[in-house]
Amino acid sequence: MKLITFESHGRRRTGALRADGSAVDVTDAGSVLDILTHSIARQKANVLLSSAPTVASPALRAPYTPHSLICIGLNYMDHVRETNSATPTRPVIFGKFANALAGPGDTITWHADASSEVDYEAELGVIIGKSAHRVSKENALSHVGGYTCVNDISARDVQMTDSGKQWILGKTLDGFCPIGPAVVTADEIADPQALDIKCILNGQTVQHSNTKEMIFDIATLIAHLSHFMTLKPGDLIATGTPFGVGMSRNPKLWLKDGDVMTVEIEKIGALTNHCKVL
Repeated sequence: MKLITFESHGRRRTGALRADGSAVDVTDAGSVLDILTHSIARQKANVLLSSAPTVASPALRAPYTPHSLICIGLNYMDHVRETNSATPTRPVIFGKFANALAGPGDTITWHADASSEVDYEAELGVIIGKSAHRVSKENALSHVGGYTCVNDISARDVQMTDSGKQWILGKTLDGFCPIGPAVVTADEIADPQALDIKCILNGQTVQHSNTKEMIFDIATLIAHLSHFMTLKPGDLIATGTPFGVGMSRNPKLWLKDGDVMTVEIEKIGALTNHCKVL
């Protein structure tokens, strides 16, 4: 099932998409997270999907609010090479805060005196559907509730400052984590390590890879994280970005006022946001 959150008459509603792309209101089944994590809610949503009337032109919002925003750095070998970084021997973990969350269609703003080197990063988002504590790699994917598109927007001049770096600060400016446009339930994606992933900037493809290129696959990431922390339903893992980021280009390709960026992932959809410099 492909789930969305939309706004109607000032209220947030839960929607589901039919095969033809049309949306229906399944709010009576619960929120997107309810449907991801509870079988009864999923069953009710399926009934509504086949019987509810179509919603015309839904105003999309972030499909849900993550419990935690967990991010993986340097997880595509081609990205490691382009950044001249050492290949990680275990996953590189950092986080974003709740203020970074944004949705499809939102305008991403930042102040020019805060950063002049803002970068895009297309990523596959993995949503935890049931608690995971010290799970094995073999059982890890059974804890996934769904998948979504993530843009791990990064202020590189902030991230790379100071001798100890400032990864979190550079990656958690307001709106620097758009997600969406939809959440696809895990049963719809048989192999999450075989998804085409792109970032398109002003109509030009600037990143294009496949999730098979990950250094640490999703099962490994979940098993690793759950060894140290309990992953809870609603936690979002942004699984890293492939090559083509702006900071590794010559000349550098920083986001600027008026830019339009789209993260597109096979079987999930296209997440588009505009940029505005204040």
